[in-house]
Amino acid sequence: MKLVRVLTIAGSDSCGGAGIQADLKTIMALGGFGMSVVTALTAQNTLGIQDVYEISPEFVEKQFESIMADVGIDAAKTGMLTNTSILKTVARMIRKYCLEKVVVDPVMAAKGGEVLIRGKAKEAFMSELLPLAFVVTPNIPEAEVLSEMKIASVSDMKKAAKVIHRFGAKNVIIKGGHLTGDAVDILYDGRIFRQFSSERIDKKETHGTGCIFSAAIATLLAKGRSVSESAEEAKAYITQAIKASYSTGTGYRLITHFFPASSDK
Repeated sequence: MKLVRVLTIAGSDSCGGAGIQADLKTIMALGGFGMSVVTALTAQNTLGIQDVYEISPEFVEKQFESIMADVGIDAAKTGMLTNTSILKTVARMIRKYCLEKVVVDPVMAAKGGEVLIRGKAKEAFMSELLPLAFVVTPNIPEAEVLSEMKIASVSDMKKAAKVIHRFGAKNVIIKGGHLTGDAVDILYDGRIFRQFSSERIDKKETHGTGCIFSAAIATLLAKGRSVSESAEEAKAYITQAIKASYSTGTGYRLITHFFPASSDK
């Protein structure tokens, strides 16, 4: 059986809960062959990020070229892109190889509040990368930054999705996990809205959910699912993964990618 080829372009999480480690586990769990372009190394654990070491844009490009020269890519996702040079390099590679199924996870801050995108990177993100996104998957704080508006309801999420769509992303999924009540996500394709709801899982704060959700969407798109089908299946996957989450450190809970699995419920 030939596996779909899915590339994650993101930072490394040394404790394995987020970043490329979480992406690769998700891609494998959903039946894809995962590959990576590492943009940064982080020293982090369940308590937060202690340090970040950025990879040079030249080496980011070399990783990309190596994969395209041999294996090829059916879909890709971007995560942690810490500076303007890296961001522009990634955008240039996406354009060079005419990648269509690109899922952009606008990683702007870590769970503990550490800023992961600096300087003029936001402006470069808006002008260089967002127009290349087949799907962009901001959570509410990220959507607030991108749309420059406050989001306090599903109605606000829809307004923000329209604003973000105008910057060129073909499909906008705003994740509503920061609101109260059921976890509601909104998908906007420029014409209509679709809404996906799931129960709110009564767990402590979990780590890596955004990475896992976007990697799941990229994998499902690579397998031929529509955007709506990918969003729905990815939400079902992350909901079950959160239910099976567990504590291994003293901070955030870690997601179980290959469930059912034993967990300290």
